[in-house]
Amino acid sequence: MAWISLILAGICEMIGVGMINKWHHDRNWGSLLFLILGFGASFFFLSIAMETLPMGTAYAIWTGIGASGGAILGMLIYGESKDWKRILFIFMILGAAVGLKLVS
Repeated sequence: MAWISLILAGICEMIGVGMINKWHHDRNWGSLLFLILGFGASFFFLSIAMETLPMGTAYAIWTGIGASGGAILGMLIYGESKDWKRILFIFMILGAAVGLKLVS
């Protein structure tokens, strides 16, 4: 259950980050609402995950999912660069998250 909560927290963080970008472009109440809900849900699920997972592992994986997911959202939705070096570093972040799972 903790790992599912952690993955949900990361996905909600991605939504929050995506809504920050949308908020900067559109400045509408819907973007602001989803931004608040995304980050609120993210912290909620992170707190559930941290009931059983070590703080350092949970936080590192949460930020890894959010950072790599934010970069992927930027590429897919906002037309940001899809340079192979960016993709390589996203895989490195995800690989580090998997490595933390394996050693914790």
